[in-house]
Amino acid sequence: MATRMPTLYLSHGAPPLADDPVWTRRLADWSGGLDRPTAILIVSAHWEDAPLTVGATADDTPLTYDFWGFPQRYYDVAYPAPGAPALAERVRELATGPGGTIRQDPARGLDHGAYVPLREMYPEADVPVLQVSMPTLDPARLLELGRRLAPLREEGVLIMGSGFTTHNLREMSRQAHGEAPSWSVEFDDWTHRTVLDHDVDTLLDFAHKAPAAALAHPRSDHFAPLFVALGAGLDGHRSSTSTVDGFWHGLAKRSFQFD
Repeated sequence: MATRMPTLYLSHGAPPLADDPVWTRRLADWSGGLDRPTAILIVSAHWEDAPLTVGATADDTPLTYDFWGFPQRYYDVAYPAPGAPALAERVRELATGPGGTIRQDPARGLDHGAYVPLREMYPEADVPVLQVSMPTLDPARLLELGRRLAPLREEGVLIMGSGFTTHNLREMSRQAHGEAPSWSVEFDDWTHRTVLDHDVDTLLDFAHKAPAAALAHPRSDHFAPLFVALGAGLDGHRSSTSTVDGFWHGLAKRSFQFD
């Protein structure tokens, strides 16, 4: 019988974050403390598509290198995880109901919001992975999507939302490990406290309730995956844990686990 899995929200950063030994060690330690999942379902800030769209389910699909201007070595990264066609069918059943349909994009490989952290957490690439799109940025609708997908947890599926707790590329710091700007620190602290308090209503209204929200997220695409993970962890929620903290180029690496 499959083990009931937690749900995760992680801050993935740009591809060079994988060169940060602290972040990579924390991700490895994090996954090392989890039961082995039967499969991984991931929602990344870097794929918005409506209606809900299922990515590649074949074993030989290439990655989606959705970034520009980096050294060639970042485009040579591979992550040949098995496809998850059975999981894709379960997502269709849960997300749309009996007889429902979702869009399929068989050529859409894992983007860097998915494979960059997964290479650190499951480096053997031996767990089936399925990426689905974010069909909206509306927090309430994403929370409901997570609730619909929650039964997958009982089947051993690890549901992950991948974004960045603060994300303003125009205002990011030049130094990777220098002092973080006040707007990033304030928003990160607010998110940390509000998530651990499990104040879902306040989180849903973060654009009005959080300090420096407009600076921390000029566009909410990197905060939005939190609500899928939060929604999938609502029923039977026992605890919320901050698993990663700190800043990279002034942006908050805060990550959470919902049990």
